[in-house]
Amino acid sequence: MSSPDLLPLAEALRERLAVIADHAHRDSDQKGHLQRLIEVSGRIDMLISTLPSQDLDPQFRHYLEKKSYDKALAWIESGTSEGGAGK
Repeated sequence: MSSPDLLPLAEALRERLAVIADHAHRDSDQKGHLQRLIEVSGRIDMLISTLPSQDLDPQFRHYLEKKSYDKALAWIESGTSEGGAGK
């Protein structure tokens, strides 16, 4: 299998981290901050659902299934996905 395009997922995972780190927004608008987090989480779930899970690297699939998104992003950024989803 060729490597799935993980760039949109990586971008969504980075956005999730940015939302979580945005303490000023959280402190000034808790409902808005939570809404941003819900929206990016929904986008992450949608992107994950489009991946061919049976063909993913088992470790990467584990990170996604357990919602270990920091680890999933690190896996993508490490270049492990080059050459066929971790092969």
